[in-house]
Amino acid sequence: MINKSTQTMTFGPLQELIEDSEVEEIWINSPSQVFVARSGQSELTNLILTKEVVQDLIERLLIWGGRRLDVSTPFVDARLPDGSRLHVAIPEVTASEWAINIRKHLGKGSNFEELVALGSISEDMAEFMKKAIDLGFNILVSGGTQAGKTTFLNALLGQVSPMERVITIEEVFELKPNLPDWIALQTRTANIEGEGEISLRRLIKESLRMRPSRIIVGEVREAEALDLLVALNAGLPGMATLHANSVRGAINKLQLLPLLAGENIAQKFITPTIAISIDLVIQCSIDAKGKRRVSEVSAVTGRCEDSIIELESIFKWDGTKHVKGLGSIESLISKRNLIN
Repeated sequence: MINKSTQTMTFGPLQELIEDSEVEEIWINSPSQVFVARSGQSELTNLILTKEVVQDLIERLLIWGGRRLDVSTPFVDARLPDGSRLHVAIPEVTASEWAINIRKHLGKGSNFEELVALGSISEDMAEFMKKAIDLGFNILVSGGTQAGKTTFLNALLGQVSPMERVITIEEVFELKPNLPDWIALQTRTANIEGEGEISLRRLIKESLRMRPSRIIVGEVREAEALDLLVALNAGLPGMATLHANSVRGAINKLQLLPLLAGENIAQKFITPTIAISIDLVIQCSIDAKGKRRVSEVSAVTGRCEDSIIELESIFKWDGTKHVKGLGSIESLISKRNLIN
């Protein structure tokens, strides 16, 4: 925990925005263009910086994040001392200025009770999710940027039994389960000689040697989808997030990502593996007014035909309320019993 004076020195001219509980994210397009997001809506601030101030600020923040930024590594992701996430891109990847994003860790909606109070989920959905976690269902949380995927994943983790050993695997530490037996793993970029990289694929494989009761992948983007599916297919419960605009889009994307692992990976293996291994897809969304909610929860029935994986809607937002679909917890239990 850093003290107030150290934090002020670290964040410098951005300190007031960091302390503003309504600010969700801060981004700098240029020293004279500092934007923030409040309730999902962006606005230009009146803060004017200099190039030297911006670069000095990032150098201080990267000391905390333990990451490197230079011409050979023009992108960086890092976790800051207050839990915020920093992303920086520099020229020549950007046209002329350093592009900086600081996504704050606000802690809103960190449990199901808060999500119900915020209107993000209904009480029936909360009860359903609790049962799904207790039963060890494999869950994919999907959504667009800023839709609240990580927040919802944290809320799901809040329902995991304290008797379980949980391994979280991320590019940057963001998940914070309140569990006594929890190990957090983070990727590492290569050093200046191009050595020492630790990928998500490597971490998923290593986590299986650490006696996990459940593994959590912060975000599936590429070939690590294959390693996650193999682990889930072996009977290990797990959860992950994925960028997609719909439940169907999430499943379709998950069918494609494992193919990035190599030419010997066939769709005829991937499709039935997903159908068997994934139980629930939870779609998070953010509307034009910045309101975040779970817009759909669907069950993966276990059936597939011609590369189409069957889904059954359990809950769906109809524009005014969450309505119940045909899917049920009982059908998923039956699926599990058939597999086992």
